[in-house]
Amino acid sequence: MKNKIKKVPVFKNEDAERDFWATHDATDYFDESMRVELDLSQLKPTAKPITIRLPNTLMYDLKMIANKKDVPYQSLMKIMLSEAVKREYAPISPLR
Repeated sequence: MKNKIKKVPVFKNEDAERDFWATHDATDYFDESMRVELDLSQLKPTAKPITIRLPNTLMYDLKMIANKKDVPYQSLMKIMLSEAVKREYAPISPLR
């Protein structure tokens, strides 16, 4: 006898959804035997590839830091760039 598939509730926010799936089995809510066709041909990349020339010594240092942190150097560079941009856009505190 096949178990009835439960209906997935509507969540107020992502935190509620995350908490729900942390305590519930997805196989109770989805029939894994059902095939779903997806058309991803119109999907656009969310990142833009760029080319940047950096001094060899800077690349070496970045790779050493990335190795120490156990992350790919490209990921480290994205993190560093993101943090620098946030600092530039951060509102200046009137108490400074």
